[in-house]
Amino acid sequence: MEKDRRYPVKIVWIPDGEESYCSLKEQSPAPKGQEDEFSFLSESGKQLDYYFMYGDNLDGVIAAYRFLTGKATIAPRWALGLWQSRERYKTQSEILSTVKEFRRRRIPLDNIVLDWNYWKEDAWGSQEFDANRFPSPDSMIRSLHEDYHTHFMISVWPKFYEGIPVYQYFDRMNWLYKRNVADSQRDWIGKGYVSTFYDAFNPDARKAFWDLLDKKLYRKGVDAWWMDASEPDILSNVNSEKRKLEMTPTALGPAAAYLNAYPMLNAKGIYEGQRSSNPDQRVFILTRSAFAGSQHYAAAVWSGDIAARWSDMKAQIAAGVNFSLSGLPYWTMDIGGFAVERRFEHAAGADLDEWREQMTRWYQFGAFCPLFRVHGQYPYREIYHVAEPGQPAYESMLWYDRLRYRLLPYLYSLSGWVWARDYTPMRGLVMDFDADTTVHAIADEFMLGPSLLAAPVTTFKARSRSVYLPAGQGWYDLYSGVYTTGGQRLDVQAPYERIPVFVKEGTILPVGPALQYTDQRRADTITLYVYSGRDARFDLYEDEGDNYNYEKGASSTIPLLYTEAGHQLTIGVREGQFAHMLSQRVFRVVRISKGKPHAFDPDWLPPVILRYHGQPITISLP
Repeated sequence: MEKDRRYPVKIVWIPDGEESYCSLKEQSPAPKGQEDEFSFLSESGKQLDYYFMYGDNLDGVIAAYRFLTGKATIAPRWALGLWQSRERYKTQSEILSTVKEFRRRRIPLDNIVLDWNYWKEDAWGSQEFDANRFPSPDSMIRSLHEDYHTHFMISVWPKFYEGIPVYQYFDRMNWLYKRNVADSQRDWIGKGYVSTFYDAFNPDARKAFWDLLDKKLYRKGVDAWWMDASEPDILSNVNSEKRKLEMTPTALGPAAAYLNAYPMLNAKGIYEGQRSSNPDQRVFILTRSAFAGSQHYAAAVWSGDIAARWSDMKAQIAAGVNFSLSGLPYWTMDIGGFAVERRFEHAAGADLDEWREQMTRWYQFGAFCPLFRVHGQYPYREIYHVAEPGQPAYESMLWYDRLRYRLLPYLYSLSGWVWARDYTPMRGLVMDFDADTTVHAIADEFMLGPSLLAAPVTTFKARSRSVYLPAGQGWYDLYSGVYTTGGQRLDVQAPYERIPVFVKEGTILPVGPALQYTDQRRADTITLYVYSGRDARFDLYEDEGDNYNYEKGASSTIPLLYTEAGHQLTIGVREGQFAHMLSQRVFRVVRISKGKPHAFDPDWLPPVILRYHGQPITISLP
């Protein structure tokens, strides 16, 4: 803009849904003579340190980051299955009836999530269930485990209402931020209550917070923690100046110097606390915000309260890719979007058609993310509330849910590589195809692991989309097995029921048995889809699935190698062992080539069947 010239500015704001607000900011020009100058200004920093992390490729850079900030943990196997969540299940019976319906309909599921407000209205922070709505949480969780083989995650905020017993105790110990209390700032629940957050920078406060969770929740059988509002969100939607005032001082010093590290230390307290209470169960945390090192404390991150719009869905692809490039391996989002337009809340007619299609497309996308998590409220997001059997939305979502479970040997191997190789499961194309400069600007495709390229559909009524296939190798359509040369952009068919997914030439893709939950059956039979044309390798990683024995070496790797010359497949010597490891298993093998396409059908019985006992097998594939 030019000085002394007026410009018309038009702002259109149409509030729609509960989480809607508008903000306008302006940046004044630099003073004359300073246009080309650059400077740093810090109110608290005493010096500026730079860490240079070198790697031969982006995986090497991420490995250096994790060397500096802490290794990432292996997610428990169940966390790779489907999570079902609402904002919120209001009663014990809602949770149990929801899981029961999943099992009745044979929709695979591993985790049910209880969001906030399970306490009495005036007792936020007590970590106690409202007995009127949750009369027996112990038996509820026991039934989820024993009757329905489902894990249970619960939302725990680092927030306390003024006057409840735990508030009084933390207050006496000087472990609370008091500005919000001094301002008598009320929240949005009922008549509104004055609250504040605990000081996670104080190690004694972190321990006390864990002791509270342990006594009130963990001993009831809770499997995982949802650490919401972990910024900390003491008072929503305020500027950085107000945020600093809300949490000053911290135990380490002024908030201006330390506030961004809060979510990492909050997670650290839970991680260290649970490992001290029960060293044999993996900690798993979902947190809304993170900091350098959060990956070391079993923290996965989701992208917050996104809107349920097509544009927001598209933005999540780039969000997930860029977040993963930051070095934190486990990312997820609200499949379906959290804040919906009012027309969708009780949708009918054309609005219902659009809602179903949007949910379907989002679900298809989510099936290829590191974590597969559905969340929202109205309309309910369970598959059977979106549509009924026979409708394309229902059938497509069920198909991708089942596919996710079939891919468990592949997905869990990626999680093992996160620990052993500092691997990143959700991958921007630049991570694997850097030599192809075209991929540097692609923000709407990504790789899941080394082999699967997903291209989500993010436009209403689209039945095709443009897909770029990176150069340097060929690509197979996952569904048909048809081969296409890389280095070109194609218009790919994308019917309502499917999104484009391609498999890289030179891939061994392990596919397991059909499952209703991850631990229903060991992968005693695995189908190896060999996508030929180039040499290939895949290291099949396994361990006990839900403890830390892998840190002591209790795991196994089976190297799978394919040589294009002679079409030879070698299943190598199993390396390592762990308790209750399968001593033998069946590998079914199918080779797919340019001239012999084969549709993806995990129920098909291929002609090559091998019985493996841990010793090497080499065969030539037809």
